[in-house]
Amino acid sequence: MRDFIPIFQECALEIQKILKTNSTDYLAGVNPSGDTQLDIDVKADKIIETKLLGLECVRGICSEEKIEAIYKKNGSYLIAYDPLDGSSIIDSNLSVGSIFGIYEGDFEAAKIIGAAYVVYGPRLELVFADKILSYFIYNGDFWEEKKSLKLNQKGKINAPGGTQKDWSNAHKNLVYSLFEKGYRLRYSGGMVPDLHQILIKGGGLFSYPATLNAPQGKLRKLFEVFPFAFIYEKAGGEAIDGKTRLLDLEIKSLHESTPCFFGSSEEINEVRKTYE
Repeated sequence: MRDFIPIFQECALEIQKILKTNSTDYLAGVNPSGDTQLDIDVKADKIIETKLLGLECVRGICSEEKIEAIYKKNGSYLIAYDPLDGSSIIDSNLSVGSIFGIYEGDFEAAKIIGAAYVVYGPRLELVFADKILSYFIYNGDFWEEKKSLKLNQKGKINAPGGTQKDWSNAHKNLVYSLFEKGYRLRYSGGMVPDLHQILIKGGGLFSYPATLNAPQGKLRKLFEVFPFAFIYEKAGGEAIDGKTRLLDLEIKSLHESTPCFFGSSEEINEVRKTYE
């Protein structure tokens, strides 16, 4: 399983190069999730596809940028990935990332056995989880493993996603109650940098609820939600859809989305009180 670490690191280095040298122009098409594609989305997707399908242990892949999964005859693992999460904020020069979920047998939450994400920011970083959580920073010459990340029971960061006018009243009350308790607003519009900051700072809440314009949420289960749920649980946190543990959810299609909340135990308890 940990043989995936150097592969993800190789992908990260290649994608970091194209982030520095390629344009952030939009293409004419959209991906299967309905997001307008950037040229750089497609290039990042191809880098990861080539690396993963070149591994004997990988039987199949699916990507946020592809309509269907790609399968081979041999191999044990299935990888679902978002090649460039947050690409819409690249032109603002904000951090973006890549997300990976490692599944065995089928693309479903019960089959996830590992996950990883990369942060492309001032530093290039990788977080990988299987039975344990590992944290790496690229120093310009090689990847250094750092002290593992751990969430406290309670944090100080409030990262609420979605358009505020489309929030339910219950969700508005939840968000503003945290501000009244002294939580700090930290939201970039990128899932990877916002969830990474909560991990680095030791706790808080990231929320992307059901909204009027996205009643099933916006974030995709296989490529984004399940991998981060796996990572947050390994870090001592929790991840739910408001009521149900995210990794207990079923999935009917590759690009299915869900409301999602990630955070420390105390913040997730507040979410349960709101949504139950």
